[in-house]
Amino acid sequence: MTETIQRRKIYQEVHDRLMERIRSGAIPPNAQLPSERELMEEYGVGRPAVREALQALQSSGIVEIVHGERARVVVPTAQRLMSQIAGGAMHLLRTQPGTLEHLKEARLFLETGTARMAAERANEEDVARLRLLVAKHRASMVNLERFIELDMAFHREIAGISGNPIFPSIVEAMFQWAGEYYQSMVRAPGAEELTLAEHERIVDAIAARDPAEAAAAMHAHLSRANTLYQRLIHAH
Repeated sequence: MTETIQRRKIYQEVHDRLMERIRSGAIPPNAQLPSERELMEEYGVGRPAVREALQALQSSGIVEIVHGERARVVVPTAQRLMSQIAGGAMHLLRTQPGTLEHLKEARLFLETGTARMAAERANEEDVARLRLLVAKHRASMVNLERFIELDMAFHREIAGISGNPIFPSIVEAMFQWAGEYYQSMVRAPGAEELTLAEHERIVDAIAARDPAEAAAAMHAHLSRANTLYQRLIHAH
């Protein structure tokens, strides 16, 4: 059997040709692409096809477009890739509420692992940074927005101690995706003191170089956050 030949829009051809040049290194990271006019002349297409191709590349996180400048190939990082899908992830959470439970489960799995790794790999400077974060966190209790920022910073720092740059990017992305739900949980009366006590337990386990206890402390912290916070919210 033969497959039907699919009709393709002109911008898709321009997109694919530019992608090939980027993948091959002909246009390396941080380099600018040819101007719109140059691309029009090179490929024999109109301005709309070029602009649509560039917009598709930008949506994919391949290039960055700044008004008045030529498009530039971005340097790929885990953080940039996560931010690319943030809008879609938040839309998914709003339109399919059941997805939030899946996200919590994924976070529990990931952060239990990063806590274990932190206990295995942390040095004295890492532990000192964690203790300083907890102190700053306690001092921020009067400012909800700052409290939430430092909560995120604590979890991101533990993920960073793993030495794998993908982990802190995923942890931060999860916070951002579920941000509107997370703030309502932290706002629950009494939750702040519980959070700080649990963070101290996690740091103590990391300082003691006890991977099993660090993982257990993180698991208890996030499991409680998924259930007890909800009870606190309903009770007030």
